[in-house]
Amino acid sequence: MVDTHCHLDSCRAPLTELLDRARAAGVDRLATVGTDSESAERALAAAREHPQVRAIVGVHPNYASGFEAGTVREHDERLDSHARAPEVCAVGETGLDYYRDHAPREHQRRSFEAHIELARELGLPLVIHTRAAEEDTFDMLRERAEGLTVVLHCFSAPGRLDEAVERGYMCSFAGNVTYPSAADLQDAAERVPGELLLVETDSPYLSPQPVRKQANEPANVTLTARFLAERRGVPYEELEALVERNAARVFGW
Repeated sequence: MVDTHCHLDSCRAPLTELLDRARAAGVDRLATVGTDSESAERALAAAREHPQVRAIVGVHPNYASGFEAGTVREHDERLDSHARAPEVCAVGETGLDYYRDHAPREHQRRSFEAHIELARELGLPLVIHTRAAEEDTFDMLRERAEGLTVVLHCFSAPGRLDEAVERGYMCSFAGNVTYPSAADLQDAAERVPGELLLVETDSPYLSPQPVRKQANEPANVTLTARFLAERRGVPYEELEALVERNAARVFGW
């Protein structure tokens, strides 16, 4: 199995323990996300030290305050350099977050635009974070991201599923799809075409239901994957192979 989105540097356990438990659970590849230049450095360090790890780097919308320049390089030359490292498999997570509103919305939009152009320049997938901002996020993607591989991280917009499928966006499901209250999200996970399905932990956040009171970690991606396999009515091994093929295609693994 593959964990396509986690934050190793935010997890409590040491990196080697996290990777050992992931391997024991059958998770042999994972992507760790840097949300600013400092955490991007840590993501790259993990990827350089451990061959099963790849890095995704960018500016999370919550940290987009001050993003007034036209490009990622103009905003943060160090982050732009990180994005060009061979260990990087995607740009992001970027997008819009109106739920917490930690950064001015205009700065979030400028950052989002810059990340789209960086992904286009580098020929990398674009990993999207959107919360309470689905309309503006999808509008921006429609206007500017044509031709890019788009990954909707922690897919949480079941009302937009048909639009996402029509545009060919990858839909990556995290542990929240397993929650009893997530009926609409579970329905979306059943209906998404197989070629657009990914699974992630977003650890240390969003622990799946069987370990919901515990800190999440990459090993737990198998719990979410087993839940999805059951809901989709397929053997776990079939879903595992599907997700691994999709991740290899999207992230170049």
